[in-house]
Amino acid sequence: MAVSRLVVLVSGSGTNLQALLDAIAAHPGGPEGFGAEVVAVGADREDIAGLERAEKAGIPTFVCPVKGYATREEWDAALTAATAAHEPDLVVSAGFMKIVGKAFIDRFGGRFINTHPALLPAFPGAHGVRDALAYGAKVTGCTVHFVDGGVDTGPIIAQGVVEIRDGEDEAALHERIKEVERTLLVDVVGRLARHGYRIEGRKVTIQ
Repeated sequence: MAVSRLVVLVSGSGTNLQALLDAIAAHPGGPEGFGAEVVAVGADREDIAGLERAEKAGIPTFVCPVKGYATREEWDAALTAATAAHEPDLVVSAGFMKIVGKAFIDRFGGRFINTHPALLPAFPGAHGVRDALAYGAKVTGCTVHFVDGGVDTGPIIAQGVVEIRDGEDEAALHERIKEVERTLLVDVVGRLARHGYRIEGRKVTIQ
């Protein structure tokens, strides 16, 4: 079984990255292995815990800050080139808080995975947890999906449901969603890597 190469993009603490690293370490190579390895970690800013986690694990890192480029298009091209240099089979947005552009999607479309703290297509965008609470939803959760040119509109791979408790605030709900999200992301990435997949329209099938 070929091991899939992962490039993971982070913007902050890197807890989803750590969950992936822990799962890979717990299930090393062989037929029962996780099926993937993290070959590089990229970020949009320096001095974050996510990069420290990568460096501690001996994984190469790169940083492409938006403010380091004259235009958003130049930043997108630089991020695309830096990611492509590591020849990933899959790119994982693990709390990466920037919206990539056309160059990145053109290069990695169908291979770029993101998580979102709501049950898409409900409550897309930057405030999925807050929006679900404001709407009075009784359940929410998280979605792992492929990224396309829209905002949280790509084909859905898997979802996890979280019940909203009476009187719960945004921070507490988001923490419970993150716990489900980490487990779901690790499961999805491992299954995609081990079994392969196909995308037909909006339907994702893991082989």
